[in-house]
Amino acid sequence: MKQKGLKMPIIFNAAFRQFHLLNNKISYIMHIMENGQLEHLYFGKCVCPEADFSYLAERGHRDMQACPLPDQPYFSPEHIRQEYPCFGYGDMRMPAFEIERENGSRVVDFKYVGHRIYHGKKPLDPLPGVYCEPGDDVETLEITLTDEQIHTDIILYYTIFESAAALIRHAEFSCHGEERISVETAMSFGLDLPDMDYEMIDLAGSWSRERHIRRHSLDYGIQSVYSLRGSCSSHQFNPFIALARRDTGENSGEVIGMSLLYSGDFLAQAEVDNFGVTRVTMGIHPQEFSWTLYSGEKFVTPEAVIVYSDKGIGEMSSTYHWLYRNRLARGMWRDRERPILINNWEATYFSFNEESLLKIARKAADIGIELFVLDDGWFGHRNDSKSSLGDWYVNKEKLQGGLKGFAEKINSLGMGFGIWIEPEMVSEDSDLYRKHPDWVLGDKRRILSKARNQYVLDFSRPEVVDEVYRQLADTFRGLPITYIKWDHNRSMSEVFSAGGNREYQGTVRHRFILGMYSLYAKMTAAFPDILFESCASGGARFDPGMLYYAPQAWCSDNTDAIERIRIQYGTSLVYPLSSIGSHVSAVPNEQIKRITPLRTRAAVAYFGTFGYEQDLTKASEEELAEMKLQISFMKKYRNLIQKGTFCRLISPFEKDGNIAAWEVISEDGKEVLAAYFRILQKPEAPYTRLRLAGLEEKETYLCQEVNNCCEADAEAEKIYRSGSELMNIGLIMSDESSGCKGVAAQVQGDFLARMFLLKKQSPDAE
Repeated sequence: MKQKGLKMPIIFNAAFRQFHLLNNKISYIMHIMENGQLEHLYFGKCVCPEADFSYLAERGHRDMQACPLPDQPYFSPEHIRQEYPCFGYGDMRMPAFEIERENGSRVVDFKYVGHRIYHGKKPLDPLPGVYCEPGDDVETLEITLTDEQIHTDIILYYTIFESAAALIRHAEFSCHGEERISVETAMSFGLDLPDMDYEMIDLAGSWSRERHIRRHSLDYGIQSVYSLRGSCSSHQFNPFIALARRDTGENSGEVIGMSLLYSGDFLAQAEVDNFGVTRVTMGIHPQEFSWTLYSGEKFVTPEAVIVYSDKGIGEMSSTYHWLYRNRLARGMWRDRERPILINNWEATYFSFNEESLLKIARKAADIGIELFVLDDGWFGHRNDSKSSLGDWYVNKEKLQGGLKGFAEKINSLGMGFGIWIEPEMVSEDSDLYRKHPDWVLGDKRRILSKARNQYVLDFSRPEVVDEVYRQLADTFRGLPITYIKWDHNRSMSEVFSAGGNREYQGTVRHRFILGMYSLYAKMTAAFPDILFESCASGGARFDPGMLYYAPQAWCSDNTDAIERIRIQYGTSLVYPLSSIGSHVSAVPNEQIKRITPLRTRAAVAYFGTFGYEQDLTKASEEELAEMKLQISFMKKYRNLIQKGTFCRLISPFEKDGNIAAWEVISEDGKEVLAAYFRILQKPEAPYTRLRLAGLEEKETYLCQEVNNCCEADAEAEKIYRSGSELMNIGLIMSDESSGCKGVAAQVQGDFLARMFLLKKQSPDAE
């Protein structure tokens, strides 16, 4: 445990040349080796701060082809667990960084020259980063490594919060000599672990089925996830992996999570050597990356957040949720309850006018919706996907009174007004393209891909970013806008910038992301009261980098409730519910044509930011009445949902995937909202119980089923159970298919959702 009275959670033991970063949950230990480089010794549960850990520096001559240092036959870099490893100096494994000199040599030798330990954490300009606030007990360690021959420094940054089992890492390359250098690989961190007894967890999928959980054993060689889509972290893989011990579950066992705060090309990989040592690296993907540094210039890698838990995957998620909700998301919307919105996209697509929108808006206001969002089609002369991206001025044929007049009409109904943009894209049929065809990203000597009838603007060029910002700011300034949905609907291809020379091309992919971040920074500074929601064809940019600018993200274009159970369950491994954009849409569902009950659609969407995406003028009076109850329920419990502790109870990725369940516990622990989902009704089904988690064993809870998933059932029998009963025995979920007669009809059939509200309360309190 952490020593009482210890002022600094980072200790440097000069006698043993060891660094020990610790709090009452974790320890991270490394030391300076005899050759001046850094060796990783330990990462895990907190251990004694005063101990000498030199015995963990294991040495051996294990390979006839190893390359030990001269006169040191047992000092072979290939068999040493290194802290930030290079390639070509005796270590044959994949490196954390590579540097090329002017003469083509990639041989480097970075040695320790000094370090700093200080309170707090510096901003990571121009990249997003975790931050600290006054009163936070946070310490940062900077270790400077120098290669004297090329006059270049690498500074390794480590930040630790006193209250979180997490380490925040990144690296900075700085050139001081007359010789320019080229950084060819720059991972945010390296982590060498002493064994391979792990299973790798990642989040994979595609458009409309993002972030499904995969879990597989490590094996010799490299196992990785990545994105090479340039402008987004991708639907296919999320910039996150975890290594879990084989017996680790939600509530027990060891797991190390690794999450990259970046929205572009990334690589996250675990390499297992033939002696069972696991090397993890994560950072910007080196494909098409090459960053030249001249004297006085530096390059900063994105941050990575590394979380350790010895109490299962659930505790790892809770650590990420707290950090990303409270110390990554920023601005006035960080701590505010999110407004319940309606988006017109699936209701109208491009075919709308002011009156058709107002008909939907009036219905929305009647049932208590707080925000009307005008989606694609409001600008230029855009009536389909073939024109007008890049022309950010209102289409007055559709909105005769302009945006201001329409927004004021929405406001008069008692709702806020939100709008859709896609600023990184341009249509060939647009004023912007006709004026600046060279602003398109791509080698125009070749055929350019035109995905979704659009091109990608070259955001690596500041003048392009400045022009898009000017248009948006001029259009939105003075308007009563409270929400912006920021979309991005295609990947980068044929990447080439007309704005730079040969050397510049290796920087374009990363500069594009920096340009996108800079536009976000400009927009959030100019419009600090606006709630930004990021989107990229649904969930292709659901990553921590975006949460720094936009505290919520559209989780997936797939609004089918059943598919959303899997998508939102997987997303919750890293991301808090307050970041998950979730809507109730019409049936048959637009994406997969499934018909599910309205109560089930709402029950899934509650566990996010909540809203509607359908034409309310086509809803029946019964449906509108039910929606009104749903909205009232969400308003009552959204603080619990968006700020409470989320616990996964039954995984839809295990067994036959027919059942899933989760819960949220309020910040004060007095209320719990649990949801149980059954996809298909099974004949002669087994008895089923829902065991809860995170309760206080000796406390008594009043348990009420939420009738129709929109209000507590006042007529139902009041059930009192102890926390120990609810966690070890659980709630009975069996129905007539399990032989239980007299069960209410609403818990029968396919696509079932049941919700339970628990409150700390003894029978005597009534």
